[in-house]
Amino acid sequence: MTDDEPVEHATSQLPIVTATDGHAYIGADAVVALLRAIAESCRNLADDPDCSLRGAAEAIDLEADNLDCLAIERTA
Repeated sequence: MTDDEPVEHATSQLPIVTATDGHAYIGADAVVALLRAIAESCRNLADDPDCSLRGAAEAIDLEADNLDCLAIERTA
């Protein structure tokens, strides 16, 4: 991937539903899968001397921002 290519967000694959209260929700199974993916990414990065927790945190923030945008789209 180059800097010119769009980022494919893992959170774009999460099933978001709009409840009767108008809020966006994801199921517990999706949350569990997301947390396991984050844990696996941390394990994969743990032995890479070129990666840091800051880099992992930035990636998680990007995914959180994407999920926030998806929820807004779903309820707007």
